[in-house]
Amino acid sequence: MNRPAQPLRIAVADHEPDTRLFLQELLSQLGHAAVAVAESGRQLAEQCHATRPDLVITDIHLPDMDGVAAGALVNRERPVPVILITGNGDFDLLASAGGGPIMACLTKPVKPVDLQAAITLGLRHFEHFQQLRKENADLRRTLEDRKIIERAKGAIMKRLRVDEEEAFRKLRKAASDQNRKLVEMAQVLLKAEETFQELDGR
Repeated sequence: MNRPAQPLRIAVADHEPDTRLFLQELLSQLGHAAVAVAESGRQLAEQCHATRPDLVITDIHLPDMDGVAAGALVNRERPVPVILITGNGDFDLLASAGGGPIMACLTKPVKPVDLQAAITLGLRHFEHFQQLRKENADLRRTLEDRKIIERAKGAIMKRLRVDEEEAFRKLRKAASDQNRKLVEMAQVLLKAEETFQELDGR
């Protein structure tokens, strides 16, 4: 059996001891290491906190919660891809996993070739998923920064009676003179403007 280019540290959770042992042995055959082996969702989260695995494989039914909830619990601390294993095709439960860290689902009995494919594709999809989340967060931050800068320009235009171009030039110069980012300078000016307005109102 071909060994992976980079062995992975994987956490496993299943309520059946035989399945846990089977998955440990299967991962070893595939060249990976089961760094955490749990029988419940809470235990899985605790062990993931301690071991920080690259990937999680969990049964869809655990004693204290379902696999979707367990994957979400693990991901509260740090993002990690999750592969679900099901014995009876829980389609309703699987439908609730959309948009979360669940990257793949396998049906028991798990075959080595299927598990390796799920691991490879799951990691790839998760990396893409994380990149999209980052880009989305960056876009939201950019839009928020733009709103702050526009408000600061408006405040400068009103107080100094200048046009938009001149207000932006003054804002940019102030940021450069104080070695600040443009949005940071805008926040400082808006805070100062709030103070002036409070003083004017007294």
